[in-house]
Amino acid sequence: MSEREQILRHTEAYVREQMRGEGTGHDWWHVHRVRGMALRLARDESADPYVVELAALLHDVADHKFHGGDETAGPRAAREWLARVDADAATIEHVADIIARLSFKGAGVPTPMSTPEGAVVQDADRLDAIGAIGIARAFAYGGSRGRPLHDPDDAPEMHDSFERYKSGGGPTINHFHEKLLLLRDRMNTAAARRIADSRHRYMQEFLAQFDREWNAADSFSDGEG
Repeated sequence: MSEREQILRHTEAYVREQMRGEGTGHDWWHVHRVRGMALRLARDESADPYVVELAALLHDVADHKFHGGDETAGPRAAREWLARVDADAATIEHVADIIARLSFKGAGVPTPMSTPEGAVVQDADRLDAIGAIGIARAFAYGGSRGRPLHDPDDAPEMHDSFERYKSGGGPTINHFHEKLLLLRDRMNTAAARRIADSRHRYMQEFLAQFDREWNAADSFSDGEG
């Protein structure tokens, strides 16, 4: 087994252990899906699969949402782990840079990636936030934070800074308008945009049905019954 293969194997085992019992939708299986999708996209973009796989594996180990909003926690955790397994310095910095830039930071906040490796990992992470799995993850996370499903009197907010985005705590339905429905048009790669299109439409259909059911008590023409 090569040194790189050993580092990848140790990193997978580490991430699996770190995410044991995670119930917010940021669990090992999320990481597993992101890794698979990122490697799939990497083939089209001629991205370094070693860097892509490490960044995908480590991208949620210390997410700011679970570390008091500290956006340096993730890159720091990645550096510490990769140094422990003797990854080379260039790889450590590349992976840490991807993780630092990866997250959505608000509707009005650009999050460009500087390398093909970063572009495909970001796309893969965002693809897992939309569609059927994205819907399930949104409600799992909202429930873990005690957020209501929906409040018609609480309008979505198009955050213009990361600080405002981090401090937001509205109903889960708002999250679709504040983030999830915006992701299709923020994909970096053509392949991700194609995949995102059907997932985006699925979310639109879900929200339309949600509205019909939510408003059923006030309507006699919702088609049910």
